[in-house]
Formats: sequence, structure tokens, C-alpha cells
Amino acid sequence: MSVRLNFSSDVAAPVDTVWGHVSSMAGVNYELGPWVTMSYPPRYASIEGATAEAEPLVPDRTLFHSWIMLARLIPLDRHALGMDRILPGEGFEERSHSLTQRVWLHHRRLSAVAGGTRVTDLLEFEPRLSLCAPTLRFIIHLLFQHRHRRLRRHFGEITG
Repeated sequence: MSVRLNFSSDVAAPVDTVWGHVSSMAGVNYELGPWVTMSYPPRYASIEGATAEAEPLVPDRTLFHSWIMLARLIPLDRHALGMDRILPGEGFEERSHSLTQRVWLHHRRLSAVAGGTRVTDLLEFEPRLSLCAPTLRFIIHLLFQHRHRRLRRHFGEITG
């Protein structure tokens, strides 16, 4: 059973500034924080590090494994993160899987709007256990609402 979710926020910062934040693991952990974090190898502190390797970015290849942690103590999931495309300044297309997700697709796009940047997240995932789909949909929906609240708090919202 595949689940699809869509989130969008308009933030009061230019695209380049927002890209610098959302393309870094520190930015990802800020969005997830303060309760949830993702581990990562230092060379992937920025997702653009994936394109700086000697070999080109290969779709459907795991770049690194990450523990998704609650309160930095309790493992929630083990994520095998991969990138199909990285479009510097525009977004990325993540294709991953985890202990709970057979398929995890996360497409993030940035686009200039009057007064700032629109951040759009399109998610599609397939839980390994279809019985878990409603619960995972609920949790992931709350988590991405939280991420977008944190983005708006960090950069400010476009008013008017």
C-alpha cells in the first residue's frame, strides 16, 4: 500500500539561502529537532557531497545508512539514504528504504516566489507492513508538518 503526502511553505529568504540550509544534514536535523535526529557520515554533511565523489551520482544506490533517533537515545528506524537527482539550488529526489519502509521517495523543490522561497515536499512511501500504513501516514504527516513549521520559524513566513 503506497502512501502519498504533499507539504508546501513559503519562507522569507532567497532560494540560495534556503538551499544552503535544506541541503545540509545540520538543516535536516534542525527541521526534525529537537526530538528526532538523523545520523550521517561527515563527508555527507551536505547532500552536495554526494556529487563531489569520484564516481557520479547513481540513481537507486545507497549513499549512506542513517539511524533515525528519538531524543538521540532511542533508535526509531534505520534508513538507507539514496539520491536519484540533486539539483543545486532547486531541490533533490531521494529514493531510499528503511526497516519500516520498503520504498521511501522524497522530492523537495525550491522555487522563487514574491518575497522569498516556496519549499515543497512530495512524499511517497510503501510501508513494509501494510497494516502499519495508517499509523506511519499519521506519524510522517505530523513530522513533516513539524519540519515545515521549523522552516517557517527559521526563515520567517512571507506575509501579505
